[in-house]
Amino acid sequence: MTPESVLQDKLILVVDDEPDVVESVEEEIPMCTVHKAGDYRSGHQRLLSYTYDAVILDIMGVRGFDLLRTAVKRGFPTVMLTAHSLTPEALKKSMKLGAVSFLPKEKISELIEVVSIAIRGGTRPSWIRFFDAFGGFFNRRFGVGWKERDRYFQEFEEAVRNPKGT
Repeated sequence: MTPESVLQDKLILVVDDEPDVVESVEEEIPMCTVHKAGDYRSGHQRLLSYTYDAVILDIMGVRGFDLLRTAVKRGFPTVMLTAHSLTPEALKKSMKLGAVSFLPKEKISELIEVVSIAIRGGTRPSWIRFFDAFGGFFNRRFGVGWKERDRYFQEFEEAVRNPKGT
């Protein structure tokens, strides 16, 4: 099954205060129906009014973490898409709040793969695939060994890669 076929006819919500980013997301996933929101209020209303196959949220400008809580509560796999909050702390908070992936806006060309993984699977396998795919990018951005400097990332990766001590 290709990532494109996984996304075929899926309903996706995109919330970002930058209209050009929303337009870029829509262009990257043309096989989907995309609902758009440019602020917290309209994004929150859409989250409460529709059932989405996946949600894509900016962090800054739209209260993305608050929207993430609502999306997770509703059971929607959620991808955080950010430029200004591209930090290990924002990544960790996204994971803890239940996002299934965290994509830098400069990697928007990877959106089909990331959203298809989010739709297909649970949080743990998608995070490992995410770290495998984007590890080099984050090492360059945050410095080599960034995960090793934070116990949360160490414990998370160990638990996922070796479930139940296997």
